Amino acid sequence: MDHSRWKIGGTGAACLVGLAVIASGCSTPAAREASPAPNIVLFVADDHGQDTGAYGNPVVRTPHLDAFADEGMLFTHAFATTASCSASRSVLLTGLHNHRNGQYGHVHDFHHFMAFDDIRSLPVLLEEAGYRTARAGKYHVAPEAVFRFAETIPGDNRDVATMVDQARPFLEAESNRPFFFYIATSDPHRGGGKTSDDPLAPDRFGNRPAGYPGIDPVLYNPDEVVVPPYLPDTPATRAELAQYYQSVSRIDQGFGYLMQALKEAGQYENTLILYLSDHGVAMPGAKTTVYEPGLRSPLIVRHPDAAQRGAVADAMVSWVDIAPTILDFAGVAEPAYSQQVQSEGIRKHLPSEHGLHGRSFLSVLETGDGTGFDRVYASHTFHEIQMYYPMRAARDRDYKLIWNVAHELPFPFATDLWAAATWQQAYQAGPEARYGVRSVEEYIHRPEFELYDMRNDPQESENLAYLPAYAETLAAYREMLWDFEVRTSDPWLLKQEYE
Repeated sequence: MDHSRWKIGGTGAACLVGLAVIASGCSTPAAREASPAPNIVLFVADDHGQDTGAYGNPVVRTPHLDAFADEGMLFTHAFATTASCSASRSVLLTGLHNHRNGQYGHVHDFHHFMAFDDIRSLPVLLEEAGYRTARAGKYHVAPEAVFRFAETIPGDNRDVATMVDQARPFLEAESNRPFFFYIATSDPHRGGGKTSDDPLAPDRFGNRPAGYPGIDPVLYNPDEVVVPPYLPDTPATRAELAQYYQSVSRIDQGFGYLMQALKEAGQYENTLILYLSDHGVAMPGAKTTVYEPGLRSPLIVRHPDAAQRGAVADAMVSWVDIAPTILDFAGVAEPAYSQQVQSEGIRKHLPSEHGLHGRSFLSVLETGDGTGFDRVYASHTFHEIQMYYPMRAARDRDYKLIWNVAHELPFPFATDLWAAATWQQAYQAGPEARYGVRSVEEYIHRPEFELYDMRNDPQESENLAYLPAYAETLAAYREMLWDFEVRTSDPWLLKQEYE
């Protein structure tokens, strides 16, 4: 691609330059007189694990996502930084871990978490650079002044086809300015569940007997679903997984509908498109934890000018890398922030300012080379307000260390996860009952440190942290985690300092 051909119109709009360079000035009029800069679409599912045909699930039917993977690049090692909806979305839209951006947990009324007022979010930065911006579907971050989009598309968060139809005027508008379209579903998020006195109510994963416009329901036999090792293989689990699969197939059709709309608008070939989920599936053992099923998530990206199609990348990337990658693609400079750590003993090791916590993986999209992308971090603080259980994690290809900061407390449950039939069936059987690779007691009461051998024990079933043979490994990964907390201005550093 001739990067110099892009231009942005509009009074006061910044000029966009090449794919992989930070904007430092505008190109000459002669160099940018041709077609507009590429658009950006960020599609965010809600609680979708790596459950598609392209990711190897032999049962769930996702033909549109599978076809999209054939057109783009599928990341096998993509990770959320926290398995909590609001906090994770704040990371996607800021490039900062939630312990730094201030969105510690859920935004809604009685939880009331929200980001700091000085945070510069992705839609704001892109709009200032000349992009038209719009959002549709689940928002779930605050305040709106920080996460500002110029246009809000109406619609039911589970009804993707209608949201896409409502967005057509935005997608089809004749403009020399590119667009950034953020569309987020509520599928396959767990809901309240059907009640006996309301036969038209949706089930636990939003599946309605009446269906949704433009969607052909795909039903699953509980006997045929794939029960992952972190869950117990019980009738309750299988029933819930069948409902989850149905919701995933609904997302798949909605995503395909959006791709068709982009093609009809003549924008598909000129658009960077990212499909991902805020984090893993809404099951105990996944959501709200920093275990693999909670953090490891789908990421499929179609770069409009990638050299390869249908590529598979094993680069370890994180949701904190999404904003830097999109800004890099758009040629927009990252914002700078002052450090927030108040402790003089810690602050003296830090520069007075810092950029985003993640880094661009645009080079991976362009070349397929993931060299150097071998480590990710996680930072979880809250989910709901009553769920104080901060966790930090460092993971590379060899080991994963989890620090359960509040390990003296029992692990708290989100209201919907506590009520899940999958969990209740195990919980009612008693503390020694097995829940996947752990007992119920082990799931609720956790040690301060958990160290897992990710090459030989990817299910995280054997904690090595307190074995003498792994003392040096534990010390090395604790140091790695400390360095991460220092670099990202983690307020929980103070706890370690005074202890």
